[in-house]
Amino acid sequence: MKVYTKTGDKGTTGLYGGTRVSKNSLKIDSYGTVDELNSYLGLIRSYEIDPALEEEIIIIQKGLFNLGAELATPVDKLYLANGKPRIPKTISEEDIVQLEEWIDDLEGQLEQLTHFILPGGNQAASHAHVARCICRRAERLTVGLAEEEEIRPELQKYLNRLSDYLFVLGRKIATDNNHEEVKWIPGE
Repeated sequence: MKVYTKTGDKGTTGLYGGTRVSKNSLKIDSYGTVDELNSYLGLIRSYEIDPALEEEIIIIQKGLFNLGAELATPVDKLYLANGKPRIPKTISEEDIVQLEEWIDDLEGQLEQLTHFILPGGNQAASHAHVARCICRRAERLTVGLAEEEEIRPELQKYLNRLSDYLFVLGRKIATDNNHEEVKWIPGE
């Protein structure tokens, strides 16, 4: 399989199922931002972090590929002519529950928040906070796309929960590396 096809040289790209759309479309922006997030999670994994966290991130990255594939598929092309799904694994309620369980587990290892905190810590923790912001952007774009076409609600819900996970992940990585959280106090 070649990396380049030259079919996108005129500003369009192909969706799953063969439909061509402008590279400037909200659909492309949505799944492109999911791809950006996925790459950023790979950057976080390049740092020395708890191996259990790395495994969670790998599972999330695989889920984001599935989520992106679904966003890249027109709703009328989600199923093949034989009735089978075009994308074998899609984001499910179980994936969302898994994120919630990981969040609860990580929060149980951290001090309870009493104030907003400034994003930061070491490099890996700081990257987790940037990933959270990218995730929020992906969520906003997906919400906008859902206003234009049918999208399963699990996709938006997953991205919402994932941004919460990434916030807690940043806190956990910073704590694991003995970085004190800097509180934001209004008026300071």
